[in-house]
Amino acid sequence: MRGKLYRLVYLWIKDRSLAEDVLQNVFEKTVERQKELQTHPNLAGWMVKSLKNEVLMHHRKNNRLDGLEGMPEPTAVETDRLEAAESHQMIFSLVDRLPEKQREIFHLREVEEMSYEEIAAHMEISLDQVKVNLHRARKTLREKLINQGITR
Repeated sequence: MRGKLYRLVYLWIKDRSLAEDVLQNVFEKTVERQKELQTHPNLAGWMVKSLKNEVLMHHRKNNRLDGLEGMPEPTAVETDRLEAAESHQMIFSLVDRLPEKQREIFHLREVEEMSYEEIAAHMEISLDQVKVNLHRARKTLREKLINQGITR
């Protein structure tokens, strides 16, 4: 579960060391509340929610908005690899511009390969909301990719 949580927090803050720190804080809180959480019906959902709250607290404390500063640019020697990296970067940029809920659901479904039911439980929303937001995210990405000539 650590890998999934790390990828999720990295998606939000885009800083490896900070993602590790935030994840460590959530794990510490989980251990502190171990007895209480043993009977929790959705421990994974609780951890995702705690992770999100920890990220929000960090941003409030530092008065910092999420951005792409400091992200290394893809470097490739071969032209094909460079074009592929640029395409991937453009796609990730488009995903980053989705509304937060759509971006989160898209990530959980497409990257983490979670089921609709798992996503609904993690985010504490209805199954219909998961489906609607995922459909909207995919539709928006498809339209933007077509407009930019990446796909037909």
